[in-house]
Amino acid sequence: MDFAAQLPTRTVAESRSEMTEIILPNDANTLGNLLGGRLMHFIDLVGAMAAYRHARTHVVTASMDHIDFIAPVHVGDLLILKSSVNRAFNTSMEVGVKVWVENTIAGIHRHVASAYLTFVAVDSQGRRVPVPRLQPEAAEEKQRYEDAARRRELRQKELERKRQAKPRETAMAGTVRPD
Repeated sequence: MDFAAQLPTRTVAESRSEMTEIILPNDANTLGNLLGGRLMHFIDLVGAMAAYRHARTHVVTASMDHIDFIAPVHVGDLLILKSSVNRAFNTSMEVGVKVWVENTIAGIHRHVASAYLTFVAVDSQGRRVPVPRLQPEAAEEKQRYEDAARRRELRQKELERKRQAKPRETAMAGTVRPD
């Protein structure tokens, strides 16, 4: 029985999520800029919100496939993170996250980061479960849908390359290699 076919199809709009954080000194490095790891944490949270809204079950982060740190974020800035599901596969979903900063004093918004994450839907015992199909509607959503399929293909090729390299790495583990 195809459980995925029985699930409702959802739109990108149904997964959209947003969160806002004020950047405080404990979020920053010695230069007063937001720590990259802290930004990744915020990205993971808002990405999970979109995946959860789409799957309507537990989700776990499988990968943060790509992240671009475009500009620094400073103490006192408002960080605005927006996410949505780009594509749903069988049990996984690619989520796109865009991050902006709002300087409330100057009233300026600027794009500071973007990322792609993969989430897997699981049941309460941690077993993978099917996710609803995604129906992109707007032209931009359709483009992100197609781009997500290409990124998935590249991820799968890279995983296969790593699997094939692993036996070689194991065999070489006991050898001394020249500098």
